[in-house]
Amino acid sequence: MFLDLAQLSVSYPDRSHPSVDSVSLGLHAGEMGVLIGPSGCGKTTLLRAVAGLERASAGEIGLAQSVVSSGSVHVAPEARRIGMVFQDYALFPHLSVQDNVRFGLHKLPRPERDARVREVLALVGLASSARRYPHELSGGQQQRVALARALAPKPQLLLLDEPFSNLDVELRERLALEVRGILKEAQTTALFVTHDQMEAFAIGDVIGVMSEGRLHQWDDAYTLYHRPATRFVAEFIGHGVFTPATLREENQQIVVHTPMGDLVDVAECPQPGTFVNGECDVLLRADDIVHDDDAPVKAEIIRKSFRGSEFLYTLRLQTGESVMAHVPSHHDHKLGAWIGIRAQVDHVVLFDRPTR
Repeated sequence: MFLDLAQLSVSYPDRSHPSVDSVSLGLHAGEMGVLIGPSGCGKTTLLRAVAGLERASAGEIGLAQSVVSSGSVHVAPEARRIGMVFQDYALFPHLSVQDNVRFGLHKLPRPERDARVREVLALVGLASSARRYPHELSGGQQQRVALARALAPKPQLLLLDEPFSNLDVELRERLALEVRGILKEAQTTALFVTHDQMEAFAIGDVIGVMSEGRLHQWDDAYTLYHRPATRFVAEFIGHGVFTPATLREENQQIVVHTPMGDLVDVAECPQPGTFVNGECDVLLRADDIVHDDDAPVKAEIIRKSFRGSEFLYTLRLQTGESVMAHVPSHHDHKLGAWIGIRAQVDHVVLFDRPTR
């Protein structure tokens, strides 16, 4: 692993529990990792510990086969060859774009410095803006200047803390894809922090979901969505709800009894004995529920959110449970209307029912 965190913890004297609690994860060279989770979950503290701005209270951080943080080792931030991009860009307003990028290259001879500035500005698509000033640029362009400045010294690892949070939603997703392309072309290993799932999915080769200082899962986006390791990940990623279910074996086949009807032919279903009396909760995501006027199960529309090509409907079944459904936007039903729905589940996600 190029970046290797082993049981890393970061604690503060005035807090009752660690801000980062026994986190282990790894990134191969050239990979892009993303940390997501609710505010205060510890993702920024973890990023700062990797940068050397916070000391590890337990565990260790390995970078390029060397230990840079442990109980007895703390390599200074400036000696780790790490670049950082912040959410406020931190550009110098009185310096031109090229001078902002040149700022961290003062140890290089002038010809090499100028060549590197031209190289990274071309990489981020701003070669024609070299003599402009930050206030003359759009938010997306300013973010790319900050990225160019961080890449200019050829860091062995790039850290980005909520880099797109000041931009509007449409620009965020587009810039996320652009930044991914830039970093892949530069063959840069990077670790992002964000609270935006779509941004994480657009950027990350591997994504970590954190809560209360702990890393619940470190996996690719598809696995997080379809095979969540914990109930928290299942609830945090995507749209969906848990509903009561019972597992039974019938005719040598596992059947999941739900208020939506029986689920059969589902992949990787556990045995009924996994749960007490076979009773559990099943996750029904919005894309598991299909609008079908001929379906025997009916549900009332209690909320609707227009998404352009589709509606996100929140529905209440006659039995009282709620589910969510993505429905093409030409099916524009009124609040309070009853529609037919059926479950079409390929990956069944089951967890123990929470203790009341």
